[in-house]
Amino acid sequence: MTTTNPEWDKETGGLEVAKAFADRIRGKNGVSPESIGSSISLSIASQFPALLILASRTKHKLDEVLKSIQHAYPDVTVKTVLLDLMSQESVKAAAKDVSQLTDHLDLIINNAGIMSQQRLWTKEGIEGQFGSNHIGHFLFTNLLVPQLLKAAPSNPVGSTRVVNLTSLGHRLSPVRFSDYNLERLGEKVPPEEMHPDPLPPMFQQSAADGYNGYVAYGQAKTANILFSVGLNERLGERGILSYAVHPGSIWTGLSRDLDPDGEAAIRNTSPFWKNLDQGAATVLVAALDPSLDRMSLRRVEPEEILLHDCQLCDAAPYATDPKISERLWSLSEKLVQKDFKL
Repeated sequence: MTTTNPEWDKETGGLEVAKAFADRIRGKNGVSPESIGSSISLSIASQFPALLILASRTKHKLDEVLKSIQHAYPDVTVKTVLLDLMSQESVKAAAKDVSQLTDHLDLIINNAGIMSQQRLWTKEGIEGQFGSNHIGHFLFTNLLVPQLLKAAPSNPVGSTRVVNLTSLGHRLSPVRFSDYNLERLGEKVPPEEMHPDPLPPMFQQSAADGYNGYVAYGQAKTANILFSVGLNERLGERGILSYAVHPGSIWTGLSRDLDPDGEAAIRNTSPFWKNLDQGAATVLVAALDPSLDRMSLRRVEPEEILLHDCQLCDAAPYATDPKISERLWSLSEKLVQKDFKL
């Protein structure tokens, strides 16, 4: 199984991908939370979608991206929505705002997130990285499924999509169902909820209270992939697909909360660091590549979920197991206090 352009790799840029799949953008509606979303949004805007919705918790960042798009592509309709993934009330309000802007969505790109070595909490008391990077996106996307279902019949089967940004850092940890808030310090963790091998020394550092932000980050990134597995189980037969994407090593605001040692540890994980345009490329392949449509004509295999450097790649087995995905879906519904009957 390959993408349309097997020659594309880590150096491919988002604008190049957008131009190649221009017919997948023109006249379509999409929403993208902000981060490397600025480059994603500019690439999408270059091919004239009908409506592009930007979501972020910071108004001035939204205004900056909006201004840059309007300057480069004044004929593109762009709307902005405030979205704080650390607050479920904010997520609900943002989803309502989006639904008032359009009754159909062809594409959702969940690309916002945080990384922190210090313990953070959502407004609901959920560990911050799990709560923001997964639970917030889980709630936001599910609230907008009616808009996806409205769009799907008018699109080629499998081209209506949800793209979840993850990381190869998912290999740092499975989901710790017994302790998703990482509070049971010193207690034995079930073997299936731990990384099968000892973590590299640079990822064993813990905060003063014993919190290991790298393990928390790995858990959240595993959850992103499992969320795509769950969406495909529920929506694949209705023409909607989800893919998870490792965009590559990119120095963005995601790492703003790292201390010098943490920054050094992250910088040592990759010999090649992408610019923002290169970071957008794999996201856009996952969102637009027509060769990925046909995978919806049969059950999408879990190993066909993750993309990296513009190509499909393998994820850790615990990140693509349908049974674990179902368990995560149930936990996520519990944490947002809502059952989604998709």
